[in-house]
Amino acid sequence: MTLRGFIQELRNRGELTAITKAVSTEYEMAGIISALGEKPVYFENVKESSFPVVAGLVSSKDLIARSLGITKDQLLPKLSSAIEHPVPPLMVERGACQEVIETEVDLTKLPIMHYTEKDGGKYIASAVSIVKDPELGRNMCFHRLMLKDKNHFVARIVENRGTDTALKKAGGELEIAICIGNSTATLISAATTLPMGVDELGMANAMEKTELVKCKTVDLEVPADCEFVLEGRITKEKASEGPFLDLTGVVDRVRQQPVVEIKCVTRRQNPIYQTILAGKNEHKFLMGMPKEPTIYNEVGKVCQCKDVYITPGGCSWLHAVVQIKKWGADDGKKAIAAAFKGHGSLKHCVVVDEDINIYDPHDVEWAIATRFQADKNAVVLSNQPGSSLDPSGDLTEGKKATTAKAGIDATMPLVTTGKGFKKQEYVKVDLNKYL
Repeated sequence: MTLRGFIQELRNRGELTAITKAVSTEYEMAGIISALGEKPVYFENVKESSFPVVAGLVSSKDLIARSLGITKDQLLPKLSSAIEHPVPPLMVERGACQEVIETEVDLTKLPIMHYTEKDGGKYIASAVSIVKDPELGRNMCFHRLMLKDKNHFVARIVENRGTDTALKKAGGELEIAICIGNSTATLISAATTLPMGVDELGMANAMEKTELVKCKTVDLEVPADCEFVLEGRITKEKASEGPFLDLTGVVDRVRQQPVVEIKCVTRRQNPIYQTILAGKNEHKFLMGMPKEPTIYNEVGKVCQCKDVYITPGGCSWLHAVVQIKKWGADDGKKAIAAAFKGHGSLKHCVVVDEDINIYDPHDVEWAIATRFQADKNAVVLSNQPGSSLDPSGDLTEGKKATTAKAGIDATMPLVTTGKGFKKQEYVKVDLNKYL
């Protein structure tokens, strides 16, 4: 459903906290969102802006599933299907995102936040950016955007990824459309790494109907129902970007990054600005969850995979729990190797049987405690390609990040009937008969 549709559903169910008191974008708003545990919240009165702010809409798998009109156990197959079978979105003549057109750009009117006192400036962390590769076509992804002045951002553009390669092909300048206030389908698709040339908006449209509208001043298409669209170009100019909180919750370093010039802002008549907290649950689920289908598919090639969870405790990027139905003695170790193939940045992987609740860290720890022997069931890999987000890895400038990886096979041995390896459950009773 649309951002507005989901906000209304949460409001109707009494699950949206409304803050009517005037709140500042200078640290205060971030503090409130954090104190609420990232539960859905709507700020009606923002001191620095006339636009309301919403947060917490994708802070749990339950919320993400509900916003897509499905249950949590349907998420993984839904994502997997959309990744494998994207559907080209339809173009429409008019979109709600263009009800108001502003060519006199003043980005300071937006409720762009200061999150922490270590921030290099005010940041947008919730926007999706759309560009066109001269050879491969449309690409949608996330770029954190540091406010520079009334019509400029400094964008963190990761080297050798979609936007960076398109920018190089285009000679160092490239048109860009920045969309704020998007459906969950659009957010998840923007966070998913698809093969070069595969349209992320096709993935969004496969999850739910996502119509597009042509931008007013750039040759790009954007979701017709988003709240704001900032149209402009990535320039050859560079400026300092950072520091800012990264996915792991630690402060990223300062880099020289491209400056983005905004020439036009289109928006709804009464738009809602959507924000997320960097390094917290919304950031984590958007980053990590799209990797679960890729791990699931790879593990499914070597054994029977039941479920995959990229855990928040592992920064929703570095740790995964894989649930399998074990048929062969070496299925656990096969699953570990496949999981690392399915997510190249994965650092630690735990494989468990289907009787273990992978969403309960205590249950996973119990499986490790009772079914794992380090000298027999551990897989340790040295000097592996790693993630630049892992502060403990080798992050030598100019080199690909490297790390050590470990896999834990916490599955039961097949030679046993299960005696000594399974929990004994108490008899289930109906408490209504006794209380």
